[in-house]
Amino acid sequence: MSNQEVSLPPKYDPTAVEQDRYQYWVDGKFFEATGDKSKEPYTVVIPPPNVTGKLHLGHAWDTTLQDIVTRVKRMQGYDVLWLPGMDHAGIATQAKVEAKLKEQGQTRYDLGREKFLEQAWGWKEEYADFIRTQWEKLGLGLDYSRERFTLDEGLSNAVKEVFVKLYEKDLIYRGEYIINWDPATKTALSDIEVIYKDVKGHFYHMKYPLSDGSGHIEIATTRPETMLGDTAVAVHPEDDRYKHLIGKKVTLPVIGREIEIVADDYVDMDFGSGAVKITPAHDPNDFEIGNRHNLERILVMNEDGSMNVNAGKYQGMDRFECRKQLVKDLQEQGILFDIEDHDHSVGHSERSGAVVEPYLSTQWFVNMEPLAEEAIKLQQGEDKVHFVPDRFEKTYLHWMENIRDWCISRQLWWGHRIPAWYHKETGEIYVGKEAPEDEENWEQDTDVLDTWFSSALWPFSTMGWPDENNEDFQRHFPTNALVTGYDIIFFWVSRMIFQSIEFTGRRPFKDVLIHGLVRDAEGRKMSKSLGNGVDPMDVIEKYGADSLRYFLSTGSAPGQDLRFQWEKVESTWNFVNKIWNASRFALMNMGGMKYEEIDLSGEKSVADEWILTRLNQTIEQVTKNIDRYEFGEAGRHLYNFIWDEFCDWYIEMAKLPLYGEDEAKIKTTRSVLAYTLDNIMRMLHPFMPFVTEEIWQHLPHEGESITQASWPRVNPTFNNDRAVGEMERLVNIIRAVRNIRAEVDTPMSKEIQLMIQTKDEEVAQELETNRHYLERFCNPSDLTIATSIKAPEKAMSAVVTGAELYLPLAGLINIEDEIKRLEKEREKWAKEVERVQKKLSNEGFVKKAPEHVVDEERKKEKDYLDKREKVEARIEELKA
Repeated sequence: MSNQEVSLPPKYDPTAVEQDRYQYWVDGKFFEATGDKSKEPYTVVIPPPNVTGKLHLGHAWDTTLQDIVTRVKRMQGYDVLWLPGMDHAGIATQAKVEAKLKEQGQTRYDLGREKFLEQAWGWKEEYADFIRTQWEKLGLGLDYSRERFTLDEGLSNAVKEVFVKLYEKDLIYRGEYIINWDPATKTALSDIEVIYKDVKGHFYHMKYPLSDGSGHIEIATTRPETMLGDTAVAVHPEDDRYKHLIGKKVTLPVIGREIEIVADDYVDMDFGSGAVKITPAHDPNDFEIGNRHNLERILVMNEDGSMNVNAGKYQGMDRFECRKQLVKDLQEQGILFDIEDHDHSVGHSERSGAVVEPYLSTQWFVNMEPLAEEAIKLQQGEDKVHFVPDRFEKTYLHWMENIRDWCISRQLWWGHRIPAWYHKETGEIYVGKEAPEDEENWEQDTDVLDTWFSSALWPFSTMGWPDENNEDFQRHFPTNALVTGYDIIFFWVSRMIFQSIEFTGRRPFKDVLIHGLVRDAEGRKMSKSLGNGVDPMDVIEKYGADSLRYFLSTGSAPGQDLRFQWEKVESTWNFVNKIWNASRFALMNMGGMKYEEIDLSGEKSVADEWILTRLNQTIEQVTKNIDRYEFGEAGRHLYNFIWDEFCDWYIEMAKLPLYGEDEAKIKTTRSVLAYTLDNIMRMLHPFMPFVTEEIWQHLPHEGESITQASWPRVNPTFNNDRAVGEMERLVNIIRAVRNIRAEVDTPMSKEIQLMIQTKDEEVAQELETNRHYLERFCNPSDLTIATSIKAPEKAMSAVVTGAELYLPLAGLINIEDEIKRLEKEREKWAKEVERVQKKLSNEGFVKKAPEHVVDEERKKEKDYLDKREKVEARIEELKA
């Protein structure tokens, strides 16, 4: 048993409580997986945050949920591994490092690849320390002895292994294709790195002249600058308007190139003119049509979004500058005859915010169809991945069923360089984990892999794969649970599943808990542009990590968004403060009790039996809800038990024996307090690790740290339904008396007459046994308990289960004085009603005042009328 201090400081100070505690846990190696074969392993890998800056509230929420799960499992006796790590975040990190270089008047090309990568690694080390500091502030129980990074040697080997094996199976290929291109970062993007935004644009209607001079054909586009790369006009083969034109040619305006009119089923006859311009190098659908008709692919833009040599006189212009000039020129030539306003969805880069350009490029792709088939098949068997909530399984399957090939090459330097080499003379491609033996004759691909390619391997690459004999891989894979937001089901969850099936033959995790997004108090997404972001470190500084964690983990149901509200965090701080004060009271009255002195075998009061029964029920409910990932429900049960029952009722009732003379009762009450508080701390610990460790260390306890304490278990010998019924009746009687006192404005300090008529002798006997509680908390001058009572003529009454209460008015109030007081109050509310109604009858006020001001006055009117009516009704009652 460790040393135990018997008293807590008088005031709860989260900064003092949380300071140095984390280092105590880390130094004690309380979070490290032991490899103890007698224990069942339980494994979670942290979704690796990007090494680009500070963690946001979403990270705090996500990691808090994981910490709750792993702390509970550790306390339940599992050998827990919660593996930490970080992601190199290719595009985002390179952009940050390049921005830093720009401030110094340099570019990455000035440094060269090797020197630039040195700068990027320096950035990584600096920001990795920031992230670890934030993990510490949040109190995350991570096993740092196994920390990984997506660019470390082991994970880099895994990435090469996967690339080479997929290439050998023809599941990775290199090809020319329309990809999503970010002109700002000059790199390809996968489909899910493109964010679509509604934009006010235009439809530009043009006439392309037939080359034989016999007329023209109308087309429309939202991107007129791409017409410079047109190589055909397409119509539907069954469209009677154009059948006679199929095979003819039109002359492309401005450029003067003759292009053919082709027939293709893709064209929608009912949309626009029924004829569409075809630009195979700048549109994915046009690319497919171009393949079917063997059309030339003419790229008219450079990688930075400027127009290239194929754009003729517009060469060198930015694409949007070109659009303006081209529209003007086409209008002057009479080609462009109408500009129609058109709201449409435009893709933007998730990283840079630039408008994404569909762009013809040679890239590396993953052939997704066979991999997706296996991932879909997994969900039909017993070893499926369980989505929580299960509705997200449909979201996942829908995406997998409609998946396109994944563009995995990125035009960056920071990341996993593609393990492909091109022969300098023959152009032959070599793919391998190591460079060719005659490396001097080969040139390695300069691109790197999409960041998600390496993070898709995270659950098994972090466990030592491809070495399947690795002890961690053998013991901790597949993992037990993944916790993540619904916004990256496509980015990450799906890719981990299909890569895991392909390379290990197993699911990567048993459960995936999906949470929503943290929004502001108005339900808006947090963003820099709105300026509504909240730094979790600021919240911790003001209210402590425990308050933030409890708010985040209990503030919503699985899969739902969470609204951040400062007042709710403050209310959680009040809850922690309540726990602190209750614990402090208990400790001050335990008389230095030691753990081995706790004795629950003695005679117990109804309050003792009730709180122990309710503790059992709370343990059962909290455990059940945590197992279901229903942390909000678990938190509700904890809050109700701790605040409403333990603090508000049991502690107050415990004061009677504690301040009494009966030593046996004092010892039993102290034991119940110690036992109940110990179990409360253990249940709360995963939610509020700092304050629970602090209080637990002061309580009679066994063991070095609460992190290693066992999870509370139901003790069936403490279950007592009779005590619960008796206590509920007592509480209801006391509440009813307090409510009546409040109604007639009679303070608790004033003694009153209380008469209780019970439904039978059994209830009467029960209340007599517990008479001391009624005398203490109702403060009666005279207390009568009987099965038959003559109800006084003038009395306040209330009904509870098994009994009726009567409080004679004569003992409560002086009726005449009360009537006079109420008449004055009626006069006050009448004046308020008159004032507000006069204001609302003023047309000028109602029309000119802001709507919320008028609404506020109407609310006041309703409130004042209601109060006047209640006072009048009370006067009538008293006069009667």
